[in-house]
Amino acid sequence: MEHLNFGPFAAILTTTAFLPQAFKVIRTKDTKSLSLTMYLFMFCGTVLWTLHGFNLNDKAIIYANIITSALNAVILSLKISDLLKEKEANKKAS
Repeated sequence: MEHLNFGPFAAILTTTAFLPQAFKVIRTKDTKSLSLTMYLFMFCGTVLWTLHGFNLNDKAIIYANIITSALNAVILSLKISDLLKEKEANKKAS
Protein backbone atom coordinates (compact mmCIF):
# COMPACT_ATOMS: atom_id res chain seq x y z
CA MET A 1 0.00 0.00 0.00
CA GLU A 2 1.38 3.37 -1.01
CA HIS A 3 1.55 6.09 1.65
CA LEU A 4 0.38 9.64 1.07
CA ASN A 5 2.99 12.39 1.36
CA PHE A 6 1.42 15.06 3.58
CA GLY A 7 4.49 17.35 3.43
CA PRO A 8 3.36 19.55 0.54
CA PHE A 9 -0.11 19.95 2.04
CA ALA A 10 1.32 20.85 5.44
CA ALA A 11 3.72 23.32 3.82
CA ILE A 12 0.90 25.06 1.94
CA LEU A 13 -1.31 25.27 5.04
CA THR A 14 1.34 26.56 7.45
CA THR A 15 2.72 29.11 5.00
CA THR A 16 -0.76 30.28 4.00
CA ALA A 17 -1.76 30.58 7.68
CA PHE A 18 1.06 33.07 8.18
CA LEU A 19 0.06 35.31 5.24
CA PRO A 20 -2.82 37.27 6.85
CA GLN A 21 -0.60 38.44 9.73
CA ALA A 22 2.24 39.32 7.39
CA PHE A 23 0.00 41.24 4.99
CA LYS A 24 -1.67 43.12 7.84
CA VAL A 25 1.67 44.21 9.32
CA ILE A 26 3.04 45.17 5.92
CA ARG A 27 -0.13 47.13 5.07
CA THR A 28 -0.59 48.91 8.43
CA LYS A 29 3.06 49.06 9.55
CA ASP A 30 1.68 48.45 13.06
CA THR A 31 3.90 46.12 15.09
CA LYS A 32 3.16 47.42 18.59
CA SER A 33 1.28 44.30 19.71
CA LEU A 34 3.75 41.82 18.19
CA SER A 35 6.30 39.95 20.25
CA LEU A 36 9.89 40.56 19.15
CA THR A 37 10.97 37.32 20.83
CA MET A 38 8.33 35.28 19.01
CA TYR A 39 9.34 36.66 15.61
CA LEU A 40 13.06 36.18 16.33
CA PHE A 41 12.44 32.56 17.30
CA MET A 42 10.10 32.02 14.34
CA PHE A 43 12.63 33.48 11.90
CA CYS A 44 15.47 31.35 13.29
CA GLY A 45 13.22 28.28 13.26
CA THR A 46 12.13 28.72 9.66
CA VAL A 47 15.73 29.29 8.55
CA LEU A 48 16.74 26.06 10.32
CA TRP A 49 13.78 24.22 8.72
CA THR A 50 14.97 25.50 5.34
CA LEU A 51 18.45 24.08 5.99
CA HIS A 52 16.86 20.82 7.14
CA GLY A 53 14.87 20.74 3.89
CA PHE A 54 18.08 21.11 1.91
CA ASN A 55 19.62 18.22 3.88
CA LEU A 56 16.61 16.06 3.01
CA ASN A 57 16.27 17.49 -0.51
CA ASP A 58 12.59 18.09 0.31
CA LYS A 59 11.22 20.85 -1.90
CA ALA A 60 8.06 21.33 0.19
CA ILE A 61 10.09 22.05 3.31
CA ILE A 62 12.54 24.25 1.42
CA TYR A 63 10.04 26.44 -0.44
CA ALA A 64 7.55 26.82 2.40
CA ASN A 65 10.23 27.88 4.85
CA ILE A 66 11.99 30.23 2.43
CA ILE A 67 8.68 32.04 1.90
CA THR A 68 7.86 32.08 5.61
CA SER A 69 11.40 33.21 6.49
CA ALA A 70 11.14 36.09 4.04
CA LEU A 71 7.79 37.19 5.48
CA ASN A 72 9.20 36.86 8.99
CA ALA A 73 12.22 38.94 8.00
CA VAL A 74 9.96 41.75 6.76
CA ILE A 75 7.87 41.72 9.95
CA LEU A 76 10.98 41.48 12.11
CA SER A 77 12.63 44.42 10.36
CA LEU A 78 9.47 46.52 10.79
CA LYS A 79 9.27 45.54 14.47
CA ILE A 80 12.93 46.40 15.11
CA SER A 81 12.55 49.67 13.21
CA ASP A 82 9.54 50.60 15.36
CA LEU A 83 11.43 49.75 18.55
CA LEU A 84 14.39 51.90 17.48
CA LYS A 85 12.10 54.82 16.60
CA GLU A 86 10.36 54.47 19.97
CA LYS A 87 13.69 54.39 21.78
CA GLU A 88 14.86 57.50 19.91
CA ALA A 89 11.59 59.33 20.66
CA ASN A 90 11.93 58.46 24.37
CA LYS A 91 15.52 59.69 24.35
CA LYS A 92 14.47 63.03 22.83
CA ALA A 93 11.59 63.37 25.33
CA SER A 94 13.97 62.93 28.28
